[in-house]
Amino acid sequence: MEAKLNIEPVVINGKELELPIIISGPCSAESEEQVMQTGRQLAEMGISVFRAGIWKPRTRPGGFEGLGAVALPWLKKLKEETGLIIATEVANTYHIKQALDHDVDILWVGARTTANPFAVQELADYLAGKNIPVFVKNPVNPDIDLWTGALERFNKAGLKMMVAIHRGFSVYGQSLYRNKPQWGLPIELKRRFPNLPLINDPSHITGRRDLIPAVCQKALDLNFDGLFIESHINPDQALSDKDQQVTPTDLKKILDGLIWRKPQVNGLEIMKDLEDYRTEIDHMDEEIIRTLEARMRVVEKIGEYKLKNKVTIFQSDRWADILKDRTGLGKKLGLSDELVSVVLKAIHQESINRQTKIMNRGE
Repeated sequence: MEAKLNIEPVVINGKELELPIIISGPCSAESEEQVMQTGRQLAEMGISVFRAGIWKPRTRPGGFEGLGAVALPWLKKLKEETGLIIATEVANTYHIKQALDHDVDILWVGARTTANPFAVQELADYLAGKNIPVFVKNPVNPDIDLWTGALERFNKAGLKMMVAIHRGFSVYGQSLYRNKPQWGLPIELKRRFPNLPLINDPSHITGRRDLIPAVCQKALDLNFDGLFIESHINPDQALSDKDQQVTPTDLKKILDGLIWRKPQVNGLEIMKDLEDYRTEIDHMDEEIIRTLEARMRVVEKIGEYKLKNKVTIFQSDRWADILKDRTGLGKKLGLSDELVSVVLKAIHQESINRQTKIMNRGE
């Protein structure tokens, strides 16, 4: 089912939020002094949106779960003093009521909440008729339809000022990242909803401040519409996620070091060169597809032979040899193991599907 969203620009206090946007602030609001000092420095840098967690969903009990509504007056005070736009996470209707009562401008829905359609629907129902921006993080698990579904639920409740936040996906075992980016999923979301702003959260993806600049640059190179970066006046003393937060000073260094590329090219000569390259790729893609069609015809012949001679569809030794041989060839040609493996597995699954149909026809 092809999804559609009715998206409008984010407008706060009569002013449209300009993209690309930088949103920053601490993981958690810990004290009035911490909120005010961090916010003031960010405002001086030109940051327009301040984020802070009030209610913090922790994976296990016993960790710092935020100060709750007691911290909301600090955010309101910061907003009144600096003019910063204020954003915080909500996970239930109580959170929403408290946030709106304290003039919070933007609500964001966290990854754990996005993963629960019942919770999302409850929030959407409560927000129906309220003209407030809602930012939706991807679910913890890599499920593009679950992310899409959450956006649809809010949109069907009449919320049109929406933004998607890519914060990476949970991964089991060792990984360079706290949450694996899996860039293909946010790219697919952008394909489905070209008008939906998409911003990147490098703090939660990396879990480490030293990796933040590279992920920021990757997001910008992929034409993301902004960055959602955690900043704390004293990160090493933070009560939550201290390793992924940066000082406002370090945030400025990161932003100053980024290359902001253009999504479109100007100049007839550049456009002609780019179009020539794209035409070349189009011809190659057509050749690949025709080669795949020819390969599947051979696969079906093999299926007929297996049916006639009562041979099983899948032979593990043969499949292992194919993977080893083709990935080895790919490596020699400068292709990543991941690319070759993904392509081979997709082709192999299609081959099994076609041969299964042949086998079923013979029963």
